This record gives sequence, C-alpha cells and structure tokens, in this order.
Amino acid sequence: MRDFIQALPKTETHLHVEGALPYELLTQWQPEQWPPDPQFRSRAYRYPSFPEFDRILLDNALPWFTTADRYHEAAKVMFAKHVAQNVRYVETSFHLPVTKFIKVPGPEIIAALRAAVPAGLEVRIFAGMARTDINSDLRPTIDELHTWDDLAGIDLHGHEVQPTPPETATIWARVRAAGKVTKAHAGEFGGADRVREAIELLGVTRIQHGVRAIEDPAVVRLAAERGVTFDVCPISNVGLQVVPTMKDHPIRRLIKAGVRCTISTDDPLCFGNTLVEEYETLASELTFSRAELAALAKNGWEVAQVPAATRRAMLDEIDRISATTT
Repeated sequence: MRDFIQALPKTETHLHVEGALPYELLTQWQPEQWPPDPQFRSRAYRYPSFPEFDRILLDNALPWFTTADRYHEAAKVMFAKHVAQNVRYVETSFHLPVTKFIKVPGPEIIAALRAAVPAGLEVRIFAGMARTDINSDLRPTIDELHTWDDLAGIDLHGHEVQPTPPETATIWARVRAAGKVTKAHAGEFGGADRVREAIELLGVTRIQHGVRAIEDPAVVRLAAERGVTFDVCPISNVGLQVVPTMKDHPIRRLIKAGVRCTISTDDPLCFGNTLVEEYETLASELTFSRAELAALAKNGWEVAQVPAATRRAMLDEIDRISATTT
C-alpha cells in the first residue's frame, strides 16, 4: 500500500506555511530550545483546545519566521519533502498578520516562497487572515490583495468562535473578480452552520476542513449541489479533537453524499505528519481501498489551478497506476 500511495501523483491543497515549518530546522538552529521529538508532535498527543494549539504553533513558528529569507529557507525544505513524497502540486497559505509583526511586505514573502519552489513542483500561494483581521489595521493591506500578481488567492483562517464580519463577503467577491481563488476555514471548531455561512455568504467553493458539515444533512446536500470541495486534514482533525478517533472521521460519509474531498496535512509542525501518512492512515484506520485513495488523489487535481492538459495528464497517470497495481 505504501508503494501505491507513493506512486500516486498527489496534491496538497490545505497547508499553512508557518504551520509547516520543518521542525528539524529549529533543532539545528537552537537545539537547547527545541529538542527532538517534543510531546506535541507525537501521534498520541491531543491538543486540549484551539487556543492551546495556536499558542504552541506560534511559540514554535514565530521565532523562526522573522525575515523573507527565513520563509525562503523553510520553504526549500518544506517543498523538498513534497517532492520526496511524489507531491506534484501544492496550495499553501501564509498568515497575513505576520507581515505586520516582522514588517515585511506580503509580496516579498510571496517572492521568497516562489523562489524556493523546485523543478517538478507547482505551487500556488495564498494569503490567510483571521476573522478579527478584517476590520483591523490590516484592512488597507487586505483591500489591495486582489492586485497582487503572484497571489493565487485568499483564505479565512482562525478559530470559528469569532463572527465573520459582513464586509468579508465584499472582499472575497472582489478577489474572485480579479481571477483569484477564495477559501475559508469552516466546519472545524464551528458547526455545520459555519460551512453554510462560508458557502452562502462568502461564496466559496473551497472549504478548509468542512468535516462538521456532517452534523446537518442539509448543509452536506448544499455542499454537494454547489460543487464545493472540502480540503480535509484527517490527522489534524483527530489531534485537535474535532473527531474523537480516526475511526469516527466522517470523510467517507461526506464522499458518499457527493462532497468532493481532498487530503492534506494542515500543520505538520504541530502534528509531525506527512501526506503519505495521511493516505496510509485512511487505508489502515478507515479501510480505504486503493480505488478510494486514487479517487482522493484525482480530486486534488480536479481543483488544482493548472492547465487542462496538465490536469488530464495527472488524472490519466493515476488511472494507469490504479490499473497496473494490485
């Protein structure tokens, strides 16, 4: 099964740059501060709350991400890991508020990330922001995102206990009108109502997580009817106790209900996970067949921002691997 998963040309469509900082860079940099194998990166660890998760992520990531060069250095290692797993396409978001903390303009961070992309890997870069950022001093920057040439799109990050400002819908529509992709985190710590809000208010067809839509069959039907994709991160969902165990994960039920799902890692810095492991976990814990795993890989290419010929080639390659592997 591992060889089959490795052979699949995969996509990663839900990945936070800061949350994907390779932990070994911290250990190499200051081993006394960041010893190998901290408890929070073990598979058995459960984060007690989103705020605690956020604290650990920021405590580990922010000391590193102080310059555009640091983003570049981390991205080189991060993208090399993708290539090693036969990941061919990545959508990753950097957290826009960091630009104010470190006083580095977003376009410089984007340029640093793009310069780290190796041959054979396609990368699309998104800017993410929390709901509380919409009406903060970050707003002037948010209002110009649609003009950033190398920005693929935007994403709404953060804890869903915060209300979504009504102005968000206007921003999201403006970015789409400029030909960029809009996403939103919903249905993770918020319920199915937040998934409905993201679809109906923000107009997105790309939901990051979305798994708690399963709590309302009407929202699941809405997502299926609108052709919405859930970029799902199973190991993250268990580690953050969004679902109690992997065997309780609703991904198969969502797929059977007609919702397109992709597979990603979310924040490997915090979960110690890889994309190959995500696929392996679905196979071992939820008995996903090779055909089901291949379908997930194909879903990623269906939504990837690539030329039609590239999409067709990747789908055909997955079909060939599926046909020749038993």
